[in-house]
Amino acid sequence: MRKILVTSALPYANGPIHLGHMVEYIQTDIWARFQRLRGNECLYLCGDDAHGTPIMLSANQQGISPEELTATIKVQHQEDFAAFAVEFDNFHTTHSDENRELVADIYKALSANGDIERRVIAQAYDPVKEMFLPDRFVKGECPCCGATDQYGDNCEVCGATYAPCELKNPISVVSGATPIQKESEHLFFRLDKYGDMLKQWIESEHVQPEVANKLNEWFSLGLKQWDISRDAPYFGFAIPGEKDKYFYVWLDAPVGYIASFKNLASRQKELDFDVYWKAESEVELYHFVGKDIIYFHALFWPAVLTGAGLRKPTKVFAHGFLTVNGQKMSKSRGTFIKARDYLEHLNPEYLRYYFAAKLNSSIDDIDLNFEDFMLRVNSDLVGKVVNIASRCAGFINKKFAGMLSATLDDQDLWQQFVAASDKIADLYETLEYSHAVREIMALADKANQYIDQKKPWVLAKEEGREQEVQDICTMGINLFRILMIYLKPILPQMAKEVELFLNVEPLLWQDLEQPLLNHKIEKFKPLMQRVDPDSVSALVDI
Repeated sequence: MRKILVTSALPYANGPIHLGHMVEYIQTDIWARFQRLRGNECLYLCGDDAHGTPIMLSANQQGISPEELTATIKVQHQEDFAAFAVEFDNFHTTHSDENRELVADIYKALSANGDIERRVIAQAYDPVKEMFLPDRFVKGECPCCGATDQYGDNCEVCGATYAPCELKNPISVVSGATPIQKESEHLFFRLDKYGDMLKQWIESEHVQPEVANKLNEWFSLGLKQWDISRDAPYFGFAIPGEKDKYFYVWLDAPVGYIASFKNLASRQKELDFDVYWKAESEVELYHFVGKDIIYFHALFWPAVLTGAGLRKPTKVFAHGFLTVNGQKMSKSRGTFIKARDYLEHLNPEYLRYYFAAKLNSSIDDIDLNFEDFMLRVNSDLVGKVVNIASRCAGFINKKFAGMLSATLDDQDLWQQFVAASDKIADLYETLEYSHAVREIMALADKANQYIDQKKPWVLAKEEGREQEVQDICTMGINLFRILMIYLKPILPQMAKEVELFLNVEPLLWQDLEQPLLNHKIEKFKPLMQRVDPDSVSALVDI
């Protein structure tokens, strides 16, 4: 049995979850559920990223404290995730005692290593609001590629990182004024000291090939020291021993992964911190993140962990962005869709399936095309998978009191379905979900072809052929059961309903080894409805 820790990037506690966010959490949840289905010990950890100037300013505008704002947002985030069946073992917050202690300890270790350097720098300062501006509150043209409307820390077009003062034609997002430069002493982490280690780590397949190529571009430009401090006013943790200085949110945010573990371990005493987080740990650690924050997770984060004497990630998985009907998510185009709005109109498992049918191990963007969305869900899930159960269960329930046969009608076909398990498992493991879905749907086609050829509805009208009907429908139910084992990581809620229908314990991968025979099933109830076009229209027209 493998011991695995899995994380998704911490959602920022300054607004609602939208469908672009859900790509990552669904991708991670499917992978974690697959690992548990296979019998591995897999903990899925997350929490809200609760610090920074945007949260401070938003709270001020609402007349509440940052703590009140982030507490409210955290509840909303958890409700949305739960509705999409994203199942965390722990969902914490970076504004916690665990995180405060961990960040202070890590900073102390980095300081002792000589990894922290002081330097006076010129910073963007808003002359109207009389405050230093954080990176994301300065916008302008990227100094590398010239893209407009880019934030002051990194370019969403070319991926470059830079200081706000390097932006061309900058403006303050807070007041619209042109920022001035003002000097302040800051603390820097010496990322350049870890260049050789990071290169070796990246070349050892801890990131995807296309990510490694991008990281090598940044290596060729030279690794920069990283500013880990911010001036007051700032919502975050004060830096021990400093006056009016706070840890930059991008230092304490990834530490939030460890803090979430520590919070869980306070309730589950068998979770030993050293076993999971010390440098020599044999536990596997996987971070799922968007491609826009790969610099932080594949360079800064492994270097900080190494400097603090902690383990590095086993792998960082990056994914692309979500477009809707071929367009970048936009409120004016009706393509910026909040998770809560989606839930008011459509079944969340439709989206889990559609994302799975699109996702693979690359960092390419995926598109939510609603016409394709309806076709796939209606054709694959309703027309193929559920159809198998509905065609067979009626005969079993009506003619045989719910009892399945004692033998399989077609042992070879059943064995073909079971034999596909290694390939499908490998596809899940390597994040090739779209390929896995294609393999599963090809099996569903075979199951339907089997039923079409056997025609139990014809045989049921002929005397003396009852046993054949029972055997054929038992075979169909068993093929359906295998398909649902394969689909369980993607469709956990439907799988629960199937388990009730089949009258079995929660399905596990190892259940593939034995068919379900001489067993009483429950009355069949519809497992999934077709997508209503009117519901899709209502969602897009919000």
